[in-house]
Amino acid sequence: MAALDKGDEGPNPPSTHCACDEKSAAVAPIGSQSPLRVAIFGMGSFGTALGYVLCHNGHSVTLVGRDQEVVDAVNETHINPKYLPTHKLPKAVTATTDAKTALDGVSLIIHAVPVQSSFEYLERLAPLISPDTPIVSVSKGIHVKKQMIMSDLIPAALGRDQPTAFLSGPSFAKEIMDEAPTAVVVASTNAELAKKVQHILSSRHFRVYTTDDVIGVELAGALKNVIAIAAGAVAGLGYGSNTLTALVTRGCRELRCLANAHGAKPETLAGLAGMGDIMLTCFGELSRNRTVGFRLGQGEKLEDIVRSMNQVAEGVPTTEMAVKYADDAKLKAPIIRAVHAVLQSKMHPREAVYALMSRPLGPEDHAPGGDCGSECPPENA
Repeated sequence: MAALDKGDEGPNPPSTHCACDEKSAAVAPIGSQSPLRVAIFGMGSFGTALGYVLCHNGHSVTLVGRDQEVVDAVNETHINPKYLPTHKLPKAVTATTDAKTALDGVSLIIHAVPVQSSFEYLERLAPLISPDTPIVSVSKGIHVKKQMIMSDLIPAALGRDQPTAFLSGPSFAKEIMDEAPTAVVVASTNAELAKKVQHILSSRHFRVYTTDDVIGVELAGALKNVIAIAAGAVAGLGYGSNTLTALVTRGCRELRCLANAHGAKPETLAGLAGMGDIMLTCFGELSRNRTVGFRLGQGEKLEDIVRSMNQVAEGVPTTEMAVKYADDAKLKAPIIRAVHAVLQSKMHPREAVYALMSRPLGPEDHAPGGDCGSECPPENA
């Protein structure tokens, strides 16, 4: 905590106006946090968008990436050409491939590296990261090899305890850069840290709520990507609103049962990290995971889809862990298992729909025989 006290899409051309360079009441931060030096690990669309938010709030931002061409473009043209080529970044957002330089004197770290790459990334940088510098993870997923969510993975990779918080919620990077009003939630077991992060990031365009339910925020953020693949597949098959709404509703139930079984709070799953992010990811055409499902429904092969994408769809590796979590909790989770079967090429998406619709009839609620199984904990458990 001591460190904090240191005071890809869219048709529009890059904007030449930058509120970071021309402060205005419309974009002024609403928090009371003094300007900070912030490092952002990862130069994908979301890390870049958060750099935009932080700079508008008066903070100094350095993006840490691997691609020298992208780094040079950010520094010279103030555009991330790979992920957000139509949006201008403030001049105060800089980039580097040198993590040591980026971490010099920082008060906060935003971790925006894909989950499956995060352990090795953080393990390598551990000697450069001060033990009292808070890390805010925006990576959503479950590490397959380590079988960990980010709240477990970060201390394991660093080899020590570290102040951490976890940001999630319905937030497409492009719309953040467009300054569309956006609301998210930050979770931490340290209430003071959560409040500080809330004030650092919040503005009239970007509203941050707080919670102490780290498990709920993390599991909701990870598992909603699996449901989004299913939603995309339904759309790709040409089914309409009846089918998509039924799929997402029952998918929400599976997510809720699974997360509750692992200690999440029901109110978190009904909030921004749960229901909010599910709606965005399942219905929003900018969703990478929905896109994977849509293209599967259109008949493309998974390997071809993944190879053609320039960003990671975390739902693909997370599905395997979602099935394991369901097994551990003795839950049926038929939609999650159907997505897994499709990703494993054991079932065509249309066959998966037929299989789901042909399951034995049962009650909608928690009674034995329901889709979650009799072991699904009551909402108020």
